[in-house]
Amino acid sequence: MLVNATEMLKKAKAGHYAVGQFNINNLEWTKAILLTAQELNSPVILGVSEGAGKYMTGYKTVVGMVHLDHGSYEGCLKCVEAGFSSIMFDGSHYPIEENVAKTKELVKIVAEHGMSLEAEVGSIGGEEDGVVGMGECADPQECKMIADLGIDFLAAGIGNIHGKYPANWKGLSFETLDAIQKLTGEMPLVLHGGTGIPADMIKKAIDLGVSKINVNTECQLSFAAATRKYIEEGKDQQGKGYDPRKLLAPGFEAIKATVKEKMELFGSVNKA
Repeated sequence: MLVNATEMLKKAKAGHYAVGQFNINNLEWTKAILLTAQELNSPVILGVSEGAGKYMTGYKTVVGMVHLDHGSYEGCLKCVEAGFSSIMFDGSHYPIEENVAKTKELVKIVAEHGMSLEAEVGSIGGEEDGVVGMGECADPQECKMIADLGIDFLAAGIGNIHGKYPANWKGLSFETLDAIQKLTGEMPLVLHGGTGIPADMIKKAIDLGVSKINVNTECQLSFAAATRKYIEEGKDQQGKGYDPRKLLAPGFEAIKATVKEKMELFGSVNKA
């Protein structure tokens, strides 16, 4: 049966662990993530961008769900029509009044379709799906304004960054996260930019209410490194090493290893 995102994350918050969201880029990635989740008996969320969304129409899984990541208002509406099980509206770049207005409209729409809705306050640093942010920390009061609209889970900027973290990164603002947690109560919180955050910070974020952590760049990096090694060693020129099934196999295994490492860190193993 299909797992409900809201119930999944509420369970994670109550159990002090986090569910990993891993963005999928092709069929091999999807298979690698789902197989790892199955092997570890871990809940998982598959994230897709608006561009990939048109290929995922009506697609659902028994171990997680397809979730629109960083959707525009128009993109969210299209994915509602396409039958997604969960969507994220990224209104963080709007003035808070407009973010509230658009989020309020989407709360009503997703409720009519039995979907879950993630909203965002405070810009996440770096670039993801064309959305660029400097990593500003969210205003806890603005987070409460969005949370009170009836969304299912909330992504809030706490100094986190999409992509690789720079050497001068100051770390997560746990003071901000704690303030948001106190104002939003039982609502599951989401940490974007999970690649490269030290393990101790991840665990502390989970203790402070984070129950979904997004990982994308780390899978991309591990896939690229394994594929590069295979080609640089000339294995694609040995026998039928050029066969896509062989060519993609090292990257496939690298993604599995990365996902396994994250699920163990997040504490989601045997929680499905």
